[in-house]
Amino acid sequence: MGDRDDLATLLDEQAAFYRAVAPEYDDHALPFPGGAELARALDAFRPTGSVLELACGPGTWTPQLLRHATDVTAVDASAEMLRIASSRVSSSYATSPHAVSSRPGSSGADSPHGSSPRADSFHGSSPRADSFHGSSPRADSPHGSSPGADSFHGGRAPLRFLQADLFTWRPDRRYDVVFFGFWLSHVPAERFPAFWSLVDDCLQPDGRVCFVDDWHRTDEELIEGEESPIVQRRLTDGTAYRIVKIPHRPAELERQLQRLGWSIQVHPTSGPFYWGSGTRTR
Repeated sequence: MGDRDDLATLLDEQAAFYRAVAPEYDDHALPFPGGAELARALDAFRPTGSVLELACGPGTWTPQLLRHATDVTAVDASAEMLRIASSRVSSSYATSPHAVSSRPGSSGADSPHGSSPRADSFHGSSPRADSFHGSSPRADSPHGSSPGADSFHGGRAPLRFLQADLFTWRPDRRYDVVFFGFWLSHVPAERFPAFWSLVDDCLQPDGRVCFVDDWHRTDEELIEGEESPIVQRRLTDGTAYRIVKIPHRPAELERQLQRLGWSIQVHPTSGPFYWGSGTRTR
């Protein structure tokens, strides 16, 4: 994909896109079958114990994780996404559990990184969207200010939000389950082994991993051709951003993970979505 500076520039642009798209994220849902299969697969997986959600985005999957977990830590680089996630989780506490939507990079919980961890703090049993305090990163900058965490208890499993760049962040503890929704396809090939090393560092010795994603890319997005991992995404106002979107196919993804020491089965759905779950190779 070019030299290190080019990749860093691309990842900064990807981060800027997910900050900008946060308010309209759900408007970009993929109109294809298979999304509901992902929610059923996650419930069947049963993410019990202490759960880490990477790239939580606007909290599409967080309420479903909370229904199984004893506690959840949700990490994302975008303050804008985290505010929406806190509001969504608060709403789920006040109402009956609701279904998750089925798009990532525009529908599930797919929101890539920023560049440095920081925190905005809130506490309470019923956090609102505007209760996510602290100075937030500027719209034109992927940087935050200082590392930290935000947490609340809503009468269910404790939830902690962390704002951090997943390409540089390191966990302060280990978890029983690591989950990520619509994130893996945005990890450049150059960062793929390092990302799975991070997942390994996050897991207890007998920990499990689960992920959901899609391989869909439109012809209009392929500004550098089908062989390139770079696509162009637009906001509803037409503003364009380049992001990484790798169209993983289940069988090949399984082989890649096996070479890295993981025993993970990856399953296709009736649409362009897929999900995987498993453990380290014993």
